[in-house]
Amino acid sequence: MDLTIRRYTPEDAETWAGFIRTASNATFLHERGFMDYHADRFTDHSLIFENDGKTLALLPANAVGKTLHSHSGLTYGGFLVAPATTAAAMVEIVSALRPYLRAQGFEVLSYKPSPHIFHTQPSEADLYALISNGARLVRSDLAAAIPLAQRLPFSSGRKYGAKKALKARLHIAESADLPSYWGILAEALLNQHDAQPTHSLDEITLLQARFPDKIRLFGTFDGDTMLAGTLIFDCGQAVHTQYIATSQVGREHGALDLLMQHLIGEVFAKRSWFSFGISTTNGGQDLNVGLSRQKEMFGGRSLTFNHYLWNLV
Repeated sequence: MDLTIRRYTPEDAETWAGFIRTASNATFLHERGFMDYHADRFTDHSLIFENDGKTLALLPANAVGKTLHSHSGLTYGGFLVAPATTAAAMVEIVSALRPYLRAQGFEVLSYKPSPHIFHTQPSEADLYALISNGARLVRSDLAAAIPLAQRLPFSSGRKYGAKKALKARLHIAESADLPSYWGILAEALLNQHDAQPTHSLDEITLLQARFPDKIRLFGTFDGDTMLAGTLIFDCGQAVHTQYIATSQVGREHGALDLLMQHLIGEVFAKRSWFSFGISTTNGGQDLNVGLSRQKEMFGGRSLTFNHYLWNLV
């Protein structure tokens, strides 16, 4: 191949956007409008791989010292490839990447591939190419997802909770009230995990304004009062619960059980995957058993979000 590697610039925005729309393993998280909302925190060093002027792959990335990360501001990324990009081409891309990165002064590539549930076509030749060149698995976070065409039933406790919510006349609705939900979310994270949301209210408001069809809030309500909610990142064949939270009153009335029943069984029933995200902390070393079990009671089962390290010297 007449392979070239070059660094992304703002002049490439149209090329980047067009490629993302048809890539085999990209989601809206890889669009520049999402990546760049916190651009001030990262030194972008995203890459474009071309063969005879035609884009074969993209690599969302940022630089920290002598390490290139794919991308620190994203949960997953790695090489984003066109459906026509072959395994042989991917091997050649990775082989060419080492001298490029060394010439740029990098000594390490930290790599987070997109999990298979976000692929429209199988796209794991990158892992073969990297591992065969010496990359190694350094971290594995345990997540959960539901294959919606073969979903497992809710546990008896979750079914009972949903019935209790219906008896209390709670109802489900899509909502634009991010401030109310962020209040419930912040309180729940603080009380249960001594943590804060990854995104601030201002950040998520900005992102939802940019992606109104992709970032959607659903809630369980008692009248006009939100008792529980989840923020959905709609990634096409896979939908992802970026945040899930309930108030104490909502917990007592099964508000979250009713919400999950409605989303999984009705709103997104015809999609391929319903993703709950990871249940691990401390760099993937510790499993939050309670959180993992909650996802399993909704029918979720395990998959991993992996991290690889490639020493280039």
